[in-house]
This record gives sequence, structure tokens and C-alpha cells, in this order.
Amino acid sequence: MTQTAGVSNDRIAALAAREAEAYSAARPKTCAALQAGAAAYLDGVPLHWMKDWPQPFPMLVAQAKGATLVDIDGKELDDFCLGDTGSMFGHSPAPVARAIKQQAGNGLTYMLPTEDALAAGALLTATFGDMRWQIATTATDANRFALRVARAVTGRPKVLVFNGCYHGTIDEAMVTLDEDSETITRPGLLGQAADLTLTGVCCEFNDLAGVEAALVKGDVAAILTEPVMTNSCMVLPEPGFHEGLRALATKYGTLLMIDETHTISSGHGGYTRVHGLQPDIFVVGKCVAGGMPTSVWGLSPSIAQRYIEVNSGRASGHSGMGTTLSANPMQFACLKATLGEVMTEKNYAKMEKGAARLHRGLAKAIKAHKAPWHVVRVGARVEFICYPTPLRNGKEAAQAHKSNLEAALHAALINRGCLIAPFHNMMLVSPSTKPAQIDRLVAAFNDVLDELFA
Repeated sequence: MTQTAGVSNDRIAALAAREAEAYSAARPKTCAALQAGAAAYLDGVPLHWMKDWPQPFPMLVAQAKGATLVDIDGKELDDFCLGDTGSMFGHSPAPVARAIKQQAGNGLTYMLPTEDALAAGALLTATFGDMRWQIATTATDANRFALRVARAVTGRPKVLVFNGCYHGTIDEAMVTLDEDSETITRPGLLGQAADLTLTGVCCEFNDLAGVEAALVKGDVAAILTEPVMTNSCMVLPEPGFHEGLRALATKYGTLLMIDETHTISSGHGGYTRVHGLQPDIFVVGKCVAGGMPTSVWGLSPSIAQRYIEVNSGRASGHSGMGTTLSANPMQFACLKATLGEVMTEKNYAKMEKGAARLHRGLAKAIKAHKAPWHVVRVGARVEFICYPTPLRNGKEAAQAHKSNLEAALHAALINRGCLIAPFHNMMLVSPSTKPAQIDRLVAAFNDVLDELFA
């Protein structure tokens, strides 16, 4: 009998089939609406990720508030996906909703700053540290623009990233390691023409020796990393890893760039503030404006000065940074509201308490079923991993990812009223998440494990 992570593959397939049938039977309105209106979209959805969920067809959301979604069939779900972090503080936080309503009557975009912009800048510094800030729309944009700065001030072409990372759709992060630990372009990229190994170099997370071997060549402008790897199966930094990165970056004249787009779950100010990291460049997106498409990137004062000097001497024309709708007044209104009234120490304390409750419950269920799995938590972010021991790097994370098992489990949780992230086993606890919602998720998880390990 073949198994995946301790579970019979036949049992997984049977669970997946049952849950698909149950999902379809429960959503006749959704099915009919999709048949009538989805043909206008490529492959039937406005964004291809919407088909990455395990259900036979996507749900159509009617409304979302706090930590709850309701679809057009009236099915209510406790939402632990929260827009894959975009709504980490809950759907439509009241201060953000008020800010949107107020700004909506005063113009949506005009390529000029507002008083809210000045207030948001002060709040960014108070929250994340002494940086010189710029506003973009997505973390992909922020990373792309910040990497241009890194190359400009160092005069170097390459960016070092970690195997299995995700930093949006920037080319530099679309590299991986082959079986010989050599950097190659990631398989599966569509329409790729350029050789991405000319700009990207890949190392394993937690491998300081490998990082130094790459930096010693003198062609790496920046190390781009999450404090914790989050976009495969979660990988925690080993003791001394981040201190080592900082020391190596300084030694070899490379900039250290921290992408907090997911690890903002760590606490007020993100992992960087909670753990005292010292980046040259700081990036955060998704939830920073309460769900309004917004990202920020900041330069340390010394790097900002180097950039000003380089920029003052460049030829006139487009710098390759910025988009027309970036830094619009709606973003500033939402940034101000989120940083000042939503992204607070008090709310993080609620999230931390709830996430600890979820962690305990999931770990207890795994232990009770003797499943060869474990649970990882980074602040408000919790993940169960279908692998017996903590992971050290991207290679191990890829081995731990069990797509057939995870898809069946996710589908079963949806049918039991609990939504988690579709790409991995990530769950988020918002300030709006109630203990009863957490307990329902734990009970549903336990129920599914009863079926898988019977």
C-alpha cells in the first residue's frame, strides 16, 4: 500500500472524491452563475490563482467581514486564509472602511501628495524604523524598484535569493537550484526569454557558507530574503542565521533587503522590529493598508543618501521605477488608518493569543493521531506541515509539500466551514477571529484526521 505522509493514497483519493461531490452539491447557485458568466475570462477566472483552490469550481463570495466569508449560496466560512495575508487584520476593518468612504469623495488619483501622505510617512517610521519611504502598489513592484536602487548604488548586477523563495513575480527570484546545487531558471515559467542566472543567484536558506561563497565573487548587489521562508512549507531561521547574513553583507559590500510581506504576522513592526534585524532595504505589502492594494519600500538613511547621489547624476528620462497609480490618495488614507488604528500592539496581542490557541489545538490533534506531521507558528501565522521534523531549507520544504494530501484536506475543511490558504497549509488569526472559530477549525481538522488515519 502506497502512502503519502503516513496516509494511504487510496484513502486520500477517496476523501478528495467525497469532498468534491459534497462541495458541488452544496453550491447550485454558484455553479449556475459560473456557467452563465465565467466564459468572458481566460480559463473562466479573472486571475489564474482563483483556480488553485482544491474545489471542483471556485466559490463566489457575496460578502466578507472580520474573519468570516459568505458565498452566494449562503455558505458561511471561518476565514483563516484572509486573502493570503492581504486581509490579515480582518476584512474591511472599520477605520479603513471609514477612510475609503471619506477619500472616495475627494478624488482617487492625482499624482500629488496629501496631508494623509505626510501622516502615513511618520507612522511608517514609527512602526518599522528609520527608513526613507516610497509607496508602490504591490510587493512585486516594491521589490522590483528597490532592487534597481540596490544595483544603482552598488554597481553590481546580481541578486541573491534563497531556494524555494517567493518575492512576487520579479525575475531575480525566479531561480532555483538543480541537483548539483547550481543556479538555474525555475522550470515552468511561461514566456521566459532572458537567462535569469545572469541576474539571480540561488542559495539554500540557513546556509551561511553557501551565501559567503556567492558573495565573495563580488557581483551581488543585494541579498533578498524573508526573515522566515513562508511560501512553501514554512522554514524558520536557525540561531545566528540573520546575524550572519548581516555580517556577510557588510563584509562584502552587499545590501541586505528584508521582505516582510508575510512575516508582518510576527508582531508590531514585523519580524525585523521584533527580532532586531538591521536591513539596508525594507519591503512590506499586502496588509499594510488594510487590504487596499499598497506596498512600501524603505532605504536606510545611508543607502538613501547613496541613492540620492547616484540619481542626481543620471541622464534625464524614465528611471524604471514607479507606476501611475502608485502613491495615490486612497492608499495614503488607508495606510494612515491601518498603521494608526488597526496595526496596533493591542491587536497583535489578540492575534498572538489566538494563534497560540490554534497551534496547541492542531499539535494535539496531530499527536493524538500519531501523524508524522508538525506545526510551526510565526506570530499570527500557523502552518501544519505533513513532515515529521522542522525544515531547514527550500529543498526540504519542497520534499515536505504533499499536494494530493493537502488538496484533499483543504477541500474537507472547506466543507466543514473553514477556509485556509490554497497554496500551502497556512492559517492566519486576525484581531476579529473568535476563539469559537479557532475551536471549529481544530475540531474540523481533527475530524478529517479521523478519516485519514482510521
